[in-house]
Amino acid sequence: MRRRVVFRAEVFQEGELYVSLCPELGVSSFGEDVPTAQRSLQEAVEAFLEGCESLGTLDEVLEESGFVLEDGNWVSRRPISEELLVTSS
Repeated sequence: MRRRVVFRAEVFQEGELYVSLCPELGVSSFGEDVPTAQRSLQEAVEAFLEGCESLGTLDEVLEESGFVLEDGNWVSRRPISEELLVTSS
């Protein structure tokens, strides 16, 4: 049974390019603008998940990455708090 995977996408500008990241899976991509970077990330995540599926490790990878099954779909964890913290080194 094929399930949807709902994942978080973060986009950062680095120079002339936009870098997109799915932090839970450690998958990233890029594009010349935000929509292109998001589409590129979606394609990269799909390729990553297809590889996991072909190896028979998809459920294990998603669980270990913090995804949970909700109504038959894999959904990334939702933070209850997100802050930028500072420390000295």
